[in-house]
Amino acid sequence: MAHIVIEQVGKVFKTAERDVVALQDINLDIPQGQFVCLLGPSGCGKSTLLNAVAGFAPPTSGRIVAGGQQVEAPGPERGMVFQEYALFPWMTVADNIAFGLQIKGQPKAEIEATVARLLAMLSLSDFRNRFPKDLSGGMRQRVAIARVLALDSPIMLMDEPFGALDALTRRNLQDELLRIWSELKKTIIFVTHSIEEAIYMADRIVVMTYRPGTVKRDLLVELPRGRDPAAPEFNALKRELGQLVMEEQQRHHHDELRMAAVD
Repeated sequence: MAHIVIEQVGKVFKTAERDVVALQDINLDIPQGQFVCLLGPSGCGKSTLLNAVAGFAPPTSGRIVAGGQQVEAPGPERGMVFQEYALFPWMTVADNIAFGLQIKGQPKAEIEATVARLLAMLSLSDFRNRFPKDLSGGMRQRVAIARVLALDSPIMLMDEPFGALDALTRRNLQDELLRIWSELKKTIIFVTHSIEEAIYMADRIVVMTYRPGTVKRDLLVELPRGRDPAAPEFNALKRELGQLVMEEQQRHHHDELRMAAVD
């Protein structure tokens, strides 16, 4: 049984000049525990679809079901990790992680145990009393992930969470996330524009078309875990996906030229 069902989803943004069709006829069934990457060029609706699953911006048409319940608003079963970290700057690392649990009214002893466990899991124990301004980008993103994990949401939604990080930090956090996913069996939808990141991380890659965003290709990544980006099989898949993304980038470019000519 699918953990997340996306059924004939469309999204239209109304502007003063015209209606912009961001998503059109998206259909996906995502099983429990699957790691799915949404891949495509800017403007293909990856983040729009993720926000619809999160309940931040419901679709104009179609429906989304998560954990057996139709999505109409944000909910605790769907945790969101943003690229911008979204931490409270006046709170310490430990307090940021504890915040959601305090709102839920959990007993203090349980909160302290959960925070200590997550600090250890994400190698943050030595930083528990630091403030976000004192941390690197990679450390801040670890805190953001820990805060979502604290709520024990079965679904994690991640909007290019490593996009602003340097290459080494990015790979370290990719490995951390894969370790956590393997251990906790979360269902993850992960937005990225990096083909290599998608192949390295995902069970399944959904390539989206340039606006209106729909599914161009839905493929299972059958490479064994512990993937080597230098391996021939990895690079063969990278070339295949690169061609698909390039087609959409070219379509985007041609569309911009056409609109400029009209103006």
